Amino acid sequence: MERTLSLRSLVRISRPINLLMLAFAQIMVAVFLIETDLQGASVVQDPRLYVLILATSLLAASGYMINDYYDVKIDYINRPKEVVVGKGIKRRMILALHSLFNFTALGLAWTLSRRMALLFLAAAILLWWYSNRLKRKPFVGNLSVAFLTALSLYVIAYWYQKNELLVLAYAIFAFFLNLIREIVKDLEDRHGDSLHGSKTLPLVIGFRNTKQVIFGIAISFVGAILTVTWQLKDWRLYVYFAALGLVFCWLMWKIHVADRKEHFSQLSAWIKAVMLMGTLSMALVGS
Repeated sequence: MERTLSLRSLVRISRPINLLMLAFAQIMVAVFLIETDLQGASVVQDPRLYVLILATSLLAASGYMINDYYDVKIDYINRPKEVVVGKGIKRRMILALHSLFNFTALGLAWTLSRRMALLFLAAAILLWWYSNRLKRKPFVGNLSVAFLTALSLYVIAYWYQKNELLVLAYAIFAFFLNLIREIVKDLEDRHGDSLHGSKTLPLVIGFRNTKQVIFGIAISFVGAILTVTWQLKDWRLYVYFAALGLVFCWLMWKIHVADRKEHFSQLSAWIKAVMLMGTLSMALVGS
């Protein structure tokens, strides 16, 4: 029998660890890369910063909910033990919570400015579109998630209109790593996706060719990071990204030899760890 709502299921479907990582990354951007607003006041003491972080977290949580809502049949195949839709939370309750979180996020963004509200509205539409259609399309769904992840960092610099190039370097870092991670997840989930008519990259161009796409993205990633860090002329960024590059090369090798579901599951976790390492480097750059 379906339960209308359980707290444990609500927590699981909201991905609290991912939300905490998102909020942590935004705080790191604000504290170490932005530091002060255009008037010289500390952004840490600005209550609008926390309104922006809360709005972003609510929007991300609503995205996780609607994604699980549309993916329930595929998830029963790929990760049956993690399914909460129809078990801990009724489907109509998920839609209600998705709407509540979305409208609350948009309301908070509206208190900041109209341009922020419009930006959040566009992000909310893209999240729904991704879950409903784009996720089952080759590559375009991966790009959508990677773009929204990068935007969640860049929005801090956009709001304060300061150090946008420096924050852009980290947004590019987040974009490419998330793009690679999303494709790795498609490799992991290809069995369930194939049974439900999804047209993800591994199912359209094949297993080996998808790996070649990842390697191509990796080369583009290195080129983009080098270009932006060259413009910034900060030797600490060179050193840090060079060290991180060694870890990244090891990840590419692991992707090359991976061929089982559990391999790609581990790779997804390791990519998250690299993203966390990149976030922590903000303290080095801003010191």
